[in-house]
Amino acid sequence: MKKSLLKHLQSTLTSLLLIITITTTAFSQKQKSFVGMLEYKITARDTSMKEMLPDYPMVIYSNDTITRTENITKQLGQQVVIHHMLLNKSYLLLKTAHGKFAIKTDLNENKPKSDTTKSNYTFKKKFFKTKILGMKAKRMLVSHPSFEEPIEFLYLKKTANKYNKVFDEIPGLLVKYSIPTADGILDYELVKISKYTPEKDMFGIPSDFKKVTFDEFIEVMTSPDNQKMLSPEEMN
Repeated sequence: MKKSLLKHLQSTLTSLLLIITITTTAFSQKQKSFVGMLEYKITARDTSMKEMLPDYPMVIYSNDTITRTENITKQLGQQVVIHHMLLNKSYLLLKTAHGKFAIKTDLNENKPKSDTTKSNYTFKKKFFKTKILGMKAKRMLVSHPSFEEPIEFLYLKKTANKYNKVFDEIPGLLVKYSIPTADGILDYELVKISKYTPEKDMFGIPSDFKKVTFDEFIEVMTSPDNQKMLSPEEMN
């Protein structure tokens, strides 16, 4: 049981951190910063998975220094990732049956292993732009061993990709893309964008959350009395 939970939690945390990981690569001065909210719709590409995995949102808030990514999974319910882009450090906020935890990660020391590398993906730019939410987006044809055929990604070249930096090779903010997971290929599409200044408190760690390392969190959750996670219904 402990090994199974450990493997699942490591996989979940790695997937979450993959979404918000940022390197120290400099961005072009021509790219715009972004302050506000980005909402993506996540959809299972395989239609047979839609009943088990219905569409769900991923919301990213940014103040241009810190991002707050809100996500929901069936296994862990709601998760919130607070990521400091300059320091490259993050906290994953989880509510469990044994308390509320802020799992800290230094991405400079513990960079999650991902398959978003050139050895697994190939990227080919496409001519002509298309529109998404009224904005002009550039096109990139992406291939991966898990894709039956190349998938078209869309990105905003004039906005830095650091707010949703899944792929280093995409030179702008991703607004439509796909990622292979254990549950099959998931399609991400930007469905809402709002430019405003989010409340400062959204980017802090609530005082009732206990800061722990990932190993400390695993020890707590794998103790005999504390293996049940709260469902999304219990968390709301």
